[in-house]
Amino acid sequence: VCLFLMAANVLEEDSMEQDIESPVTIHQPKLPKQAREDLPKNINKECAKRKIQRYVRKDGKCNVHHGNVRETYRYLTDIFTTLVDLKWRFNLLIFVMVYTVTWLFFGMIWWLIAYMRGDMDHIGDSTWTPCVSNLNGFVSAFLFSIETETTIGYGYRVITDKCPEGIILLLVQSVLGSIVNAFMVGCMFVKISQPKKRAETLVFSTNAVISMRDGKLCLMFRVGDLRNSHIVEASIRAKLIKSKQTKEGEFIPLNQTDINVGYYTGDDRLFLVSPLIISHEINQQSPFWEISKAQLPKEELEIVVILEGMVEATGMTCQARSSYITSEILWGYRFTPVLTLEDGFYEVDYNSFHETYETNTPVYSAKELAEMASRAELPLTWSVSSKLDQHAELETEEEEKNQEDQNERNGDVANLENESKV
Repeated sequence: VCLFLMAANVLEEDSMEQDIESPVTIHQPKLPKQAREDLPKNINKECAKRKIQRYVRKDGKCNVHHGNVRETYRYLTDIFTTLVDLKWRFNLLIFVMVYTVTWLFFGMIWWLIAYMRGDMDHIGDSTWTPCVSNLNGFVSAFLFSIETETTIGYGYRVITDKCPEGIILLLVQSVLGSIVNAFMVGCMFVKISQPKKRAETLVFSTNAVISMRDGKLCLMFRVGDLRNSHIVEASIRAKLIKSKQTKEGEFIPLNQTDINVGYYTGDDRLFLVSPLIISHEINQQSPFWEISKAQLPKEELEIVVILEGMVEATGMTCQARSSYITSEILWGYRFTPVLTLEDGFYEVDYNSFHETYETNTPVYSAKELAEMASRAELPLTWSVSSKLDQHAELETEEEEKNQEDQNERNGDVANLENESKV
């Protein structure tokens, strides 16, 4: 689209010049690919900007698609997880189809047994003992299959003791029906109680901020829990997603680097009752050590934050994710306070959860700030050394003067002796 717009602009300029020279408009042919590539790069700079592709979306879903997977049989070996991961419409369709196919299959066998024994030819004969009483066709066999598998006994169709093959089939259908019930009901229960829904009530701030905290440059973002039931053993992690090239020339796309958010101090383990601001100190071990305010928009990076813990109500592990790209990192801002003290309780105002305000923050990188701080301490040492040097110079000058005075005195004494001799 950008190339098309640039080519259109060039064509319009050429056509305007031709219209001035002559009233006849000459239509230029389409530009070849090489000519389009050689167009000036300063035209339409907004189109030239590349959009950063997210690795993890704001809602926590990973923006990765697996293609050319040949070993698809591995999905069948873990059929339970495969069914749970399916979308609801497919899960419900499979749920209905499994029961329907099972009932139809055993209904067909019940009808075949009745047909092969000749029960269909003795319908209404009181002297004949059928395998299943009142089974007179496929529909009644299908109904009997449903009654057997779901243990619904209406008392109209009943199996007799003169049919050993029917007794064996009854046992087989009862056992298989219990297995199908346990599998499908368990699958539906896990699908309903998945902790993914609990993660939707864990919120992250829309933007991350960089500002000073306790005299140090810090990267911060805010997390909160909308429910009254808390997340037990909550912990937070952060990853920097950025392409990297090694010293040997190997290119590593989407390289993951840990961002320390309090692992060594225990600040990464949260008591998430009210919204908390997670802070990352930008020091020499930080990947943001050399990034300044002017350089930040030029970086192609993404910060992935992961909050995980145990759901208090169900005891299942829950994980919530979000991400921040460079355009969502605000330099020189802080988060607006959301916690206020009321009469006997604390109140959280989630209307201000994502709000920030500007604060006085240096535009230099943490490395530059550290160098400036070290330079500010150097004049102290310089003053001491300079004073020592000056004192030494004064001493040498005094010694030289004393030596000269002594020489002059010696010269005067010598002159007086010579005059006396004369």
